[in-house]
Amino acid sequence: MSVHYLKEPSPGGPIRQAEVQERVAGMLAAIEAGGLDVVRRYSLELDAWDPAALVLDEAGIARASAAVPDELQGHIAFAQAQIRRFAEAQRSTLADLEVEVGEGVVLGHRHIPVNRVGAYVPGGRYPMLASAFMTILVAKAAGVPLVVACAPPQREQGPHPVMVHAMATSGADAIVSLGGVQALAALSFGLIDGLPAVDMLVGAGNAYVAEAKRQLFGEVGIDLLAGPTEVLVIADETADPRIVAADLLGQAEHGPDSWAGLIATDAGLAAEVLDQVAALLPGWPTAEIAGPAWRDHGWVAVVEDHDAAIALADEVAAEHLEVQVDDAQLDRYLQGLTNYGSLFLGREATVAYGDKAVGTNHVLPTRRAARYTGGLWVGKFLKTVTWQRLSEDGTRRVAPAAAAISEAEGFGGHALTATMRLDRLAAADPLP
Repeated sequence: MSVHYLKEPSPGGPIRQAEVQERVAGMLAAIEAGGLDVVRRYSLELDAWDPAALVLDEAGIARASAAVPDELQGHIAFAQAQIRRFAEAQRSTLADLEVEVGEGVVLGHRHIPVNRVGAYVPGGRYPMLASAFMTILVAKAAGVPLVVACAPPQREQGPHPVMVHAMATSGADAIVSLGGVQALAALSFGLIDGLPAVDMLVGAGNAYVAEAKRQLFGEVGIDLLAGPTEVLVIADETADPRIVAADLLGQAEHGPDSWAGLIATDAGLAAEVLDQVAALLPGWPTAEIAGPAWRDHGWVAVVEDHDAAIALADEVAAEHLEVQVDDAQLDRYLQGLTNYGSLFLGREATVAYGDKAVGTNHVLPTRRAARYTGGLWVGKFLKTVTWQRLSEDGTRRVAPAAAAISEAEGFGGHALTATMRLDRLAAADPLP
């Protein structure tokens, strides 16, 4: 596969992962040993926040909702309806199973919701209110009985009012005003009065939040480990270079470590996109963030045809993948692509729709994890557990094979649990 780069990403700055790991490990150990007092100490130190009550009461939630303009409330309700409808449709495809695989042997599975979920809604650089829809609302659509939402305070205040409104209307059973590592630790260790420890943590966050989830995995379940956001656009000569450039910069505004890439099947289109990025950046509303991200992590590649574009995109395995090509080619990409977090087909589909309001989830795999996993969805909140029921005839069918295999493996005790049942049946119903 021939690939020509018009722009390659810069090598980037030093990796601070070891420093982050050490810091998070120390915080988690201190919180586990010291409890809520240490949680409050970190909250005061990092967020200048130590309220009398960490859990918002109904009056506080009502005040927050009252501060959200009616028009914005309507848009939030629209997005929630879209996401709920899609999550419920996905849930309806997951049926319990019961099947007789042989005489007297009935097997099955059930999809059981996780009991208690902690949903982290990030609010550092931006109040990420759409994250509430993707985590809380989808968990409730799965049937999770208790969803505890948490969001960081806005320096000496509680969470941003619009985030509180989004969390409450998405179905949160409790809203906790805490951020960062201390929030995830408090939820996982059950340190907040009146709230049990959660069974699962979901939601995006900064490098410290991601590392805390990694270190807490095992103590609790997690959705996935997500790094800086990514967007990849595949475009041919029919694409609008200004729209492609805008989509690249739009995702780059998440942070200076976000990457944005373009795979073009036409060299002229690729060059035009580079020109449009340069033209848009001076007036871009978040140029101070998107500019460095594009400078350091943006890239543009030219390939020979659609098949090469599909092959390169599958190697990249991007979090968000837009396909802006001739409509006649869209089904080719839908059927051919295998590695992506979420796919946006055609010029009218853009990452911003998926991030905010179209209905699919925006908690997605990064760092090439799309090679082996999808993103957060209603099924992530369900445990698919199996069961079996056997009659006496079932034991007569299965026990000889189970005993023989157990003996071959050196598990004599396993074999006895099967042969003893056979002996009991033989004694109760001797042959003539």
